Amino acid sequence: MGDRLPGPTDDSVALRATCFVVTGTFVLLFLVLPLITVFAYALRSGIQAAFASIMVPDAWSAIGLTLIVAVISVPLNMLFGICAAWAIAKYDFRGKTILASLIDLPFSVSPVVAGLAFMLIFGLQGWLGPALRDLNIKVVFALPGMVLATLFVSLPFVARELIPLMTDQGRDEEEAAVSLGATGFQTFFRVTLPNIKWGLLYGVLLCNARTMGEFGAVSVVSGHIRGLTDTLPIHVQVLYDGYDFIGAFSAAALLALLALLTLVIKSLLEWRYSDEIAAIYRS
Repeated sequence: MGDRLPGPTDDSVALRATCFVVTGTFVLLFLVLPLITVFAYALRSGIQAAFASIMVPDAWSAIGLTLIVAVISVPLNMLFGICAAWAIAKYDFRGKTILASLIDLPFSVSPVVAGLAFMLIFGLQGWLGPALRDLNIKVVFALPGMVLATLFVSLPFVARELIPLMTDQGRDEEEAAVSLGATGFQTFFRVTLPNIKWGLLYGVLLCNARTMGEFGAVSVVSGHIRGLTDTLPIHVQVLYDGYDFIGAFSAAALLALLALLTLVIKSLLEWRYSDEIAAIYRS
C-alpha cells in the first residue's frame, strides 16, 4: 500500500503551535485583558463605592431604559428573523438574493450613520418631522427612536442564525405535514419550531446582548437627556466624560456582566442539551 495521505489535523507541530499562540495572544489581549481592566477599575475604591455608584437615580433610569428597549426590540427582531428565514429558506421568488444581502446591511453600515438617517427621517427638520409634530408624536429624543435605532443594528442576528439552519433542513417535513392536512400555523409550531428552537434561542441571546450594548445609533437619536433617554452605555460615556471613573467603570462592569451572563447561558444550554442539538444539526 502507498503512503497514507496526510489528514486535516496532521500539520506540523510548529504550525499547530503557531495557531495556538496567535489565537491565545489575541484572546488574552483583546478579550480577557480589557474585561479584567474594567472590573479592576470598578473595584479600585472598593465594592461599596462601586455598588453606591450603581444605586443613584440616573443609573437606575439608564438600567431600566436599557431593559425596556431590549424587551421591545428583541421580540420584534425574533419575529422578523423567523419570517425572513422562513421566506428565504422555504420559498423561491425573485429578489431572494437581494433580500438576503439586505439583511446583512446593518453589519456594514456604521451605527452612527443609522442614527443620523433616523434623525433625517423623524427629526423636526426631517421628512416626517413636521407631520409627526402636528400629530404630537415624538420619535427622536424619545423611546420610539431609540427602539428603531436598536432594531436596525440588531436586525440580522436572529435571521442569520436561522437562515442556514432552515435551508439545510429543507422543505420535506413541512410539505409532508401540509399533505396530511396541517395548517400553516400547525406546521410551524409542530414541525418547524422544534427543528429550529436552538438556533432561534442562540439568535435571541446574541440579539439581546447586542441590543443592551448598543451605543452609536442610540446615542444619536436619544438626545442624551439625563434620567430620561440615557441607556446604560450612554450613561457610561457621560460619567467618563465627567471624570467619574468609578461610576463609569462600575456601569461598564455591569454591562460586561450582562454579556458574560448571556455567554454562560449559551454555554450551559449547549452542554446540557448537546446530544439533542447535534442531532438537530445532523438532520
